[in-house]
Amino acid sequence: MSHSVRRHLRVELDAYDETIRRFIPGYETMLHVTAAEIAANGPAVVLDLGAGTGALTEAILHGHQVRTVKLIEIDGDMLARARTRLARYGERVRFRRGSFHDALPKCDGVVASLALHHVPTMKEKRRLYRRIHEALRPGGGFVNSDVVMPADPAEQEAVYGIWADHMVTSGIKKARAQEHFLEWAEEDTYFPVEAELAAMGAAGFKAKCVWHEGPLAVVAGRKG
Repeated sequence: MSHSVRRHLRVELDAYDETIRRFIPGYETMLHVTAAEIAANGPAVVLDLGAGTGALTEAILHGHQVRTVKLIEIDGDMLARARTRLARYGERVRFRRGSFHDALPKCDGVVASLALHHVPTMKEKRRLYRRIHEALRPGGGFVNSDVVMPADPAEQEAVYGIWADHMVTSGIKKARAQEHFLEWAEEDTYFPVEAELAAMGAAGFKAKCVWHEGPLAVVAGRKG
């Protein structure tokens, strides 16, 4: 399995951290909410699935509630950027090139940010959530921040409108925003937040939505 962020998003990695904020409304808030949610119970070891350039890991390590974050990222170029970005955290951070479909090590927490929409079907996502549940120690938490999309077509149109408006405000032409949606649909699949919560519940989590704004949601679950 391979994935190239440069190819998928049509951006150079030097511009990724700036461009993702132009693409994604509420990006900074999403990172803050996700980091705060996973850190709430002070987990010792957290996995960051599809960690990208390490923005979420950085937000988590900025505090001291979490001892170690292990990044898992399939794109070698992105992982290299994360190594540079997080070098100052020394032994508190670990890096592994691989997929979130690989075997997951035992841990106290799992996070993902704008990564799991690459899982194309809800059947596969339910299997992944079960594997995450199995990897977690009792009391461990799973927090997923990602794009969600209502099932109703009219509601979908409204959410895409909010999303496009953000990109226009960020200097992207509306026609180009619509092209981005079509390009991303080649690899991305967005499910309703209710389906995400149901899948987490089926995997054994007590799940809740802790933040939802426009196309983004942060959902959290805890293992009993």
